[in-house]
Amino acid sequence: MKTFSAKPHEVDRKWYVIDAKDKILGQVAVEAARLLRGKHKPVFTPHVDTGDFVVIVNADKVVLSGTKEHKKIYTRFSGYVGGQKVETPSAVRERRPVLLVERAVWGMLPKNRLGRSQYGKLKVYAGDSHPHESQQPVAHEVG
Repeated sequence: MKTFSAKPHEVDRKWYVIDAKDKILGQVAVEAARLLRGKHKPVFTPHVDTGDFVVIVNADKVVLSGTKEHKKIYTRFSGYVGGQKVETPSAVRERRPVLLVERAVWGMLPKNRLGRSQYGKLKVYAGDSHPHESQQPVAHEVG
């Protein structure tokens, strides 16, 4: 018996909608990353993009557990002297609410060209509407 390896042109892609309202950020991100990578499929191949498209709605209403909303810190550095920026999730939520979910999902994907192509299939929206109704997405429940 030979080992099965999926071919990129043979992958059947579906669309899923995840409602993040009152869900914990980490649980939403884990489920989205699993669907984007294709780990839920029997044809999963680690070096081939076998994942599906994921639409996350109500990203502005996602919840962080414990005291992470005010004590967790996101840092970035411009490379210049004094160029370190520090933000809490509550500040990020005010500035750009979809960024919380996008960063959490990006952290769970591979950091190479495969991960970038998988990340491109993620669509995050702050409200409860999205422009992907014509793709007939299926609602996916987060545990």
